[in-house]
Amino acid sequence: MKARFVLHVGPRRVELREREVESPEPGQVTVETIFSGISSGTELLAYRGEVPPETALDESIDALSGTFGYPFVYGYSCVGRSDDGDLVFAFHPHQDVFTASEDSLIRLPAVDPRVATLFPLVETALQVTLDAAPGYGDTVVVLGLGVLGTLTALLLERTGARVVVADPLPWRRKLAASLGLRAVAPEELAEVLRRETGGAGARTVVDATGSPDAPGPALALLAHEGTLLIASWLGTKDATLPLGRHFHRRRLTIRSTQVSTIPAALSVGWTIERRRREAAALLAGLPLDALATHTFPVERVADAFAALDRGEEGLMHAALSYGREG
Repeated sequence: MKARFVLHVGPRRVELREREVESPEPGQVTVETIFSGISSGTELLAYRGEVPPETALDESIDALSGTFGYPFVYGYSCVGRSDDGDLVFAFHPHQDVFTASEDSLIRLPAVDPRVATLFPLVETALQVTLDAAPGYGDTVVVLGLGVLGTLTALLLERTGARVVVADPLPWRRKLAASLGLRAVAPEELAEVLRRETGGAGARTVVDATGSPDAPGPALALLAHEGTLLIASWLGTKDATLPLGRHFHRRRLTIRSTQVSTIPAALSVGWTIERRRREAAALLAGLPLDALATHTFPVERVADAFAALDRGEEGLMHAALSYGREG
């Protein structure tokens, strides 16, 4: 059996190729992909050639071996039907049919397969929320209203935190406001926080911008002993951090948050399996339809990546369609 798959052949160059699919061995099943989602974070960095080529693709995902040296396959959000008819999610590169071990698949509830391609972003947003660990009524800022920032803000609000979100793009702020979030322009943020906290600042700022210019100014938004939680991976880009007055005298903390592992502080009650179960349950309860904005036939994969790369207005999340019914 032949399968079509997406190959990164150079910076900003993707092609649709064919290869043989191995027959399933005991403990494996065949999955026919309905949709696969494109990440506007790590995957867009890979598309642009902004990941060091010696970096491993992802050591936590069996289907991703090798490095970001061209050519490589990438992607980790396939939704399809297993050969027993179940709707499943697989951390697998973009490919229209593949074999996978049964225990690597996530059995999905009755949800729209297109919406289900957002599963990795829901899981990541859940981990960011767990890492932020806000107290009830704490003021938390989320910078960047891509899908990850928007989902993180929605989940933070469920904890009882007072969430303020900021993004320079008016259409993103409008979408966030339609989902019930308090969205402001970045230049308004300091004054909003001054009124909100009496000048104390935010307990936590979550940086989901993907911009190396964001972490430095974010330090000035924090309260004494506040935390800047960086959800973005910058790839080959470097950020400049002003570690002077705001950082030193306020005893501020800068931390990363990442979904590949469970942090030690949460390991008593949380496992990756539990987090994935919780994320799957959230698929039906979050306004994901508003975020699943663009779908491209897999034959137009180059157009899909190019639209993400140029930041097409209104595009929150792009997915590839493989011509199968859900």
